[in-house]
Amino acid sequence: MARTAPPAVPPPPGPPARGSLGLHRAYLRSPLGLLRLGQLALGAAFWVTVAAHKYEGAAHFALFAAVLVWLLTLALFGLSLLGRWALVPWLGSRWLLTNLVHDLALGVGLYAAATGIMGYKAGRKSYCNLPGYSQHCLYGAYLSASVCGGIAACLYLFSGLYCLSRRCRDQRDII
Repeated sequence: MARTAPPAVPPPPGPPARGSLGLHRAYLRSPLGLLRLGQLALGAAFWVTVAAHKYEGAAHFALFAAVLVWLLTLALFGLSLLGRWALVPWLGSRWLLTNLVHDLALGVGLYAAATGIMGYKAGRKSYCNLPGYSQHCLYGAYLSASVCGGIAACLYLFSGLYCLSRRCRDQRDII
């Protein structure tokens, strides 16, 4: 069996190596990182509570709004935690402004609407909270979703104000 000679031309180089993926611990300890963790926990509690029970009518919008904001918050948190926001086209160079708009427009706006919807629905079901009522009662689920949504909206307001204060002090980074 004949041996072949090694190639005269070396193989093409691979893609340039990026820095290793590591956690951006300073972000995790910052006020914005802690607020994001609270937003993710309360947002998940909101939509899991609504999705686990029978819902109809406007609760569909409340569930849609909560899941949309939760997924966007998860994406912002993940990119910020890994320090990879520069990979996002156009928004990466405006990361503080992106977080600000997300918190104040989407977070506060949609969670306030979802909280109002669930609070209204809880008020409509308050009769079933009486002792001796034998039917399945959604009052507790709607009320707990409303409370979780209200606290989440407040957390989004606080993180939006934090980003706004950093922006007003001419700081461009989220930490």
